[in-house]
Amino acid sequence: EGSHAPQAKMNHRGVDFTVAPDSEPNVWRWRFWIGYKVTTGKTETALRGIAARRAQIKIDEAIRKSKGDRQ
Repeated sequence: EGSHAPQAKMNHRGVDFTVAPDSEPNVWRWRFWIGYKVTTGKTETALRGIAARRAQIKIDEAIRKSKGDRQ
């Protein structure tokens, strides 16, 4: 689960996302797409599971925002 781990593809609330190690130690890149909009970011942690959870939080925020935009 360290920085040499390959990219992981996951799904949260129907949204596909990936978490992959960055070239910096203990930094993970995450990416998700809702429709045609791609959102990316980085998070600093030693564990992929923590990075994935932080990406899931961003997905939840994006879902809430998209629902608010439709009202």
